[in-house]
Amino acid sequence: MNIYVGNLSFSTREEEITALFSNIGEVESTRIISDRDTGRSKGFGFVEMNDSEQAKAAIEKLNGTELDGRNLTVNEAKPKSNDRGNSRRY
Repeated sequence: MNIYVGNLSFSTREEEITALFSNIGEVESTRIISDRDTGRSKGFGFVEMNDSEQAKAAIEKLNGTELDGRNLTVNEAKPKSNDRGNSRRY
């Protein structure tokens, strides 16, 4: 299951998120999204967990948890939409 992790501090590292989620279950991968131009964190990322029961437990336990002075927003990631607001009519 792909999990959205939002409201991250710009200084939070992927290793910290992996460690936090590893306390609940096995983490397949962790990715913090960064700005293409500056390389700076955009303040959110994704954690992939193969076991859906562990993923649901992680969402339940970690949503609202404080990390690096910020209360995390943790929920199931929604599929990426193809519509990026670029609906031009010609």
